[in-house]
Amino acid sequence: MRALGFLTAKAAATAALAFGLWPTMGAACGVDTDCQLGERVYRIAMPESGAATGAVIFNHGYRGSQKGAMRNKALIEYAHGQGMALVSTKSADEDWQIPGVPSDPSVDGAEELAYFDALNAALEAEHGIDPNRLVVSGFSAGGMMVWNLACHRGASYAGFVPIAGTFWEPVPAECPSGAVNLVHVHGTSDKIVPLTGRKIAQTKQGSIFDALQMISTVGAYGDRVPVPPQGDLTCAARFADGGELLGFCTHPGGHSFKIEYLAKAMELLQGSGALPAE
Repeated sequence: MRALGFLTAKAAATAALAFGLWPTMGAACGVDTDCQLGERVYRIAMPESGAATGAVIFNHGYRGSQKGAMRNKALIEYAHGQGMALVSTKSADEDWQIPGVPSDPSVDGAEELAYFDALNAALEAEHGIDPNRLVVSGFSAGGMMVWNLACHRGASYAGFVPIAGTFWEPVPAECPSGAVNLVHVHGTSDKIVPLTGRKIAQTKQGSIFDALQMISTVGAYGDRVPVPPQGDLTCAARFADGGELLGFCTHPGGHSFKIEYLAKAMELLQGSGALPAE
C-alpha cells in the first residue's frame, strides 16, 4: 500500500479504525447509497465490469455534497472510460475544514486529512482499488481541499487536479510533500474565485499565482514548457528533477467546471507518466 504522506503506518491504522473502516467492510453502497466511514461518508461508482484499476476522487464545492457529484453522469462516464471508479467525498461541514476557512479560520485541517487517509484505505480494502492509481480533483472549495492534500499527502496520490480553487490565505510558505504531480485549471474571468483571490468574511482566498510560485520553488520545477492548446484551454507545464509535473491551464471563462478541464489535466498526467501503467 502506498505510504500515507507523513502519517505513520500505526497512525494510519488508528485513523482507519477511528473512521470505522473495518466494521463497514462489505457494506452495500454505491452511486445512490452512502458508504459509511465512521461518522463520515462517501459514494462510489464502479465500472460496469465491477473492477477498477484506480479511482478519480472528486471533492465538491461550498455547500455541495457527495450526492451532487454522482448526479454528473458525464463525470461518471469519464472516470469509467479511463477504467477507473468515481469516488465522491463529503466535507466535515458545509465547507472543507482546512486552514483559513471563513467558518473557523483556526482549524488546522487534521480532521479532513484523517478522513482522506481512511478513505484511501477503504478504497483498497473494500473495493480493490489500486492505491497507486488515485487521482484527486475538486472544484472551487473542493479544489482548495485538493491543494491541501497535495501539500500534506503528496505520496498518497498519483496526481492532483484542483479546479478554480487553492489555499485560503495565508498561502503556506512551504509544503512537506515537496514535488508532486499537479495540474491546476482556472478561468481568467472567474469572479467567484478570482486568480488573485477575494476577501470573504474575516479571511481571503489565496492567490493561485502565490500557490504556484510556492510549490514550484519547493518542488524545484524547471522552466515552463508550452503545451498544445485544446479547446479553450491554454496550458504550460514544468517538470521537477524526479519527473513530477506541475501544470497550469487557463480558459477565458468564469467560475465553471467542465469535463474537458479534467480530461486535459488527466491527459497531461498520463503523458508525463504520473499514472502508472495498469
